[in-house]
Order: sequence, then structure tokens, then C-alpha cells
Amino acid sequence: MLIAAIVLFLVAAVGGVIMAVRIFRSLHPPMSLALAHGGLAATALVLAIIATVFSGPTPLLKAGVAVLILAALGGFFLFSFQLRGKAHPKAVVLLHGVLAVGGVVCLALVAL
Repeated sequence: MLIAAIVLFLVAAVGGVIMAVRIFRSLHPPMSLALAHGGLAATALVLAIIATVFSGPTPLLKAGVAVLILAALGGFFLFSFQLRGKAHPKAVVLLHGVLAVGGVVCLALVAL
């Protein structure tokens, strides 16, 4: 289940990078891409939480899931800008990405 979560996070990351590039070029990302990115990441997060609950969670796994939950909160905040058609705060976009990468790295280290 953890491997599936990691794979889904990596697929979601492709969409996240595309959106981040558009945002840093002062373009609005397409809604369909934002929804796909969020849906994939949310599914992956649920799988990671289930893996944490039903396995012997290590401190690194718990930390990874906690960091990914923080990244998800940032994602919800960014999605509010998407819904309002406003410019996304670039610092939050960067923080969201760094947190997500850090969380997925923690999951990958546990899975190895």
C-alpha cells in the first residue's frame, strides 16, 4: 500500500511541477490539472495514512505522513486561489512543493 501511495504521489508531482511552472510564469493553471493533482495526492495521502495505521509505523513513516498532511493543507489553501481566479502566492507554492517532496522522500526511505 505504501508503494502505491508513493507512485501516486510521484504522478501527482508531475502535475504539480507543471502547475508551479505556470504559476511562476504568472499564468493560471488549468482547473482540470489542479483537480487531477489534488485528487491523486489526496488518494495517495489516504493510502499512506492507512499504511501507517495498519503497519508497525516507524518514526520516519509518521513524520512523512505528518509532513504530507501539512503539504495537503497548503494545497487546499492554494486551491482556494484557483477557485477565486486569483494569483497564487509563489512562496506558498514553493513551500507546498518542498513539504510534499520531503514527505514523499520519508515514505520512500521507509519503503526501501
